[in-house]
Amino acid sequence: MSAPNPPSPVHAAPPRIVVLGSLNMDIVLRVPHAPAAGETLLGRSIDHIPGGKGANQAVSCAREGGQVAMIGCVGDDANGRALCAALEADGIDTAALRTTTAAPTGTALILVEDGGQNRIVMVPGANAAVDLDAAALRAQLQGAAFLVTQFETPMDQVERAISAAHAAGCKVLLNPSPMQPIAAPLWPRIDTLVVNELEARALCGQAADSPQEAALAGRALRAEGIARVVVTLGARGAVAIDDDGARHHPAPQVQAVDTTAAGDTFLGALAVALGEGASFDEAVRLGIRAAALCIQQPGAQPSIPRRDAVLRSPLPPDWIPLP
Repeated sequence: MSAPNPPSPVHAAPPRIVVLGSLNMDIVLRVPHAPAAGETLLGRSIDHIPGGKGANQAVSCAREGGQVAMIGCVGDDANGRALCAALEADGIDTAALRTTTAAPTGTALILVEDGGQNRIVMVPGANAAVDLDAAALRAQLQGAAFLVTQFETPMDQVERAISAAHAAGCKVLLNPSPMQPIAAPLWPRIDTLVVNELEARALCGQAADSPQEAALAGRALRAEGIARVVVTLGARGAVAIDDDGARHHPAPQVQAVDTTAAGDTFLGALAVALGEGASFDEAVRLGIRAAALCIQQPGAQPSIPRRDAVLRSPLPPDWIPLP
């Protein structure tokens, strides 16, 4: 039986969100299908679009109404300048972005098939040169609702940031992508973990291909000390797991054009809604609505919707309690 449809979160004082993560210039190739080994394929188009999981998540937070600061590193080149300008155009504080002459700005090559599925190869470049200043980091985290981070910057820096956030009383929202093991001391310092099916399986050894399996995987991950877990399931929505149990949140049925940045869009909407005081289920539903809009448009950051558009979008189906 489905549960009542919870209301969408309302505007509140803008929560401060600090994002540590990658900035990439995405080179997007549109193709009929992914080429097989040895196959030469005629592409449909090529575009250069601002991206990177960290920057995408920062943009999503900003377009959802958050007050956002970005921490990362770019090269001293045209791509780096373009990425900084794109963040600033969304009102994101870039004072903590570092520029290095030792490496070019990160780059991602993205193949987008006609059906909307994508395949991504990332060259980290300057993202590998992230080096946190402890005093500046503490100042950024004071009074922030969340530190949002992923694994596209060096793990030692991510671990430093998570520990600093925990010490500052700032909640941590982690998206462990690309997948790497999470060090044992970090687990209880993470408030909210967002993983897809593959990441959930890699972290806990439990399959997460169905809502029921995702609920079991989420419970196994919570047993490590995390307060809240979301397992995203693509077109099937997401499963939310917390002290109140597990709920499957289906996604609305839409025609996918490009799935790039869908997960980052979901995460940004989730973080801001939680920072505003929305319930976990309200925040997950808002994230699903934002991601559904995102995949109907091409590109990474250009496809990330603003809060007013998300609130005008159709409500997803009612959520369903899981055993």
